[in-house]
Amino acid sequence: MNEKPLIGITPDYSYEKRRFKISEDYTFAVIQAGGIPILLVPGEAFPDFIDGLIFSGGGDINPLLFGEEPIWENGEISPLRDEYELALCKEALKTDIPILGICRGMQIMNIAAGGGIYQDIAAQTGTTLKHSQQAPRPCGTHSITPTEGSLLARLWQKEKIIVNSVHHQAVSFLGAGMTAAAQSPDGLTEAIEAADKPFVLGVQWHPEAMRTKEQEALFAHFVQAAMCYRERRRMP
Repeated sequence: MNEKPLIGITPDYSYEKRRFKISEDYTFAVIQAGGIPILLVPGEAFPDFIDGLIFSGGGDINPLLFGEEPIWENGEISPLRDEYELALCKEALKTDIPILGICRGMQIMNIAAGGGIYQDIAAQTGTTLKHSQQAPRPCGTHSITPTEGSLLARLWQKEKIIVNSVHHQAVSFLGAGMTAAAQSPDGLTEAIEAADKPFVLGVQWHPEAMRTKEQEALFAHFVQAAMCYRERRRMP
């Protein structure tokens, strides 16, 4: 009998190639942390066989889904993915299943909770901090500050961490039940969490691509939370 937690991961979708796709970094990070990765594709039923859920990175989200018209800088969208992930996240947030949202995945979490995002950071915030790096993805390019008392602050025990940054959208206002868990130097939200849940965390960077002890600890903590969820579900 398998005793490792099953971690569902939502893949990206290419309309042009009619293919689902995912970076191997996600699966390697889950395996290294002690979990078993499973790709989740659009379906009718909530995948109640999984013990943890990762919303992966990818393209932009349709602004109409969070009450806005698209601006010029908004990029390519995937209606199939948007519809599936938002429905999946809304259902998941009603449970205690551990959730980790990465980049786009953090934005999906916030929108599912009723929050909003900036369609383009440069156009809508005026920040001069570079959020879309021109460096290899494993390399960190700017700092973040975990919020005091947040999961990340407790996990890392550090005032600042260097992260990678490959996005042009960001959380504008928080959804219901979400709190800011980290900020970048320009004040943008770099992580969100639901403090009333065992593990609901969204991060704007890509921890799966960074081979640092902090990001490995993040995945280890997530997979451990999934293991605890698995054990709770088995209790009579």
